[in-house]
Amino acid sequence: QEYLEFRRERSRMLLSRRNQLLLEFSFWNEPLPRQGPNIYELRTYKLKPGTMIEWGNNWARAIKYRQENQEAVGGFFSQIGELYVVHHLWAYKDLQSREETRNAAWRKRGWDENVYYTVPLIRTMESRIMIPLKISPLQ
Repeated sequence: QEYLEFRRERSRMLLSRRNQLLLEFSFWNEPLPRQGPNIYELRTYKLKPGTMIEWGNNWARAIKYRQENQEAVGGFFSQIGELYVVHHLWAYKDLQSREETRNAAWRKRGWDENVYYTVPLIRTMESRIMIPLKISPLQ
C-alpha cells in the first residue's frame, strides 16, 4: 500500500520520461568506482542517421588523447529508444580541472583532426554537469 501511494505521489511530480537502452563502446574504459570528490560531465551527441560507425572509428582514435588524467569514464550509444545518440561521461575534480584538461587536449597534435572529422556527423549536442550522490560508486 505504501509503495502504491509513493507511485501516485511520484506521478504528480513527473513531467516527462525518456528511456534508452545503451551499449558501451568497445574502445572506451569500463566505468569503474572511483575516489572523489569529483564532478561528472555527461556529453550527449545526437548524430545524423547512418554515421555511428564513422563516429565510433574516429573516437577509437581520439580517446587516446583524453586518458592522461583518467577523466574518461564511459562511452555509450543507443540501441533502443532514440537512435544515433551517443553519451560520453567524463570525471573531473572541479570545473577548473575540466577547463584545464579540455584545453590540454587541444594542445595535443592529432586531437583537432579527430574533432574535425566528427563535428559534421553531429545534429545536436548537450553538456550536463552532475554531482554524484553519496551512495554512488562514482565519487
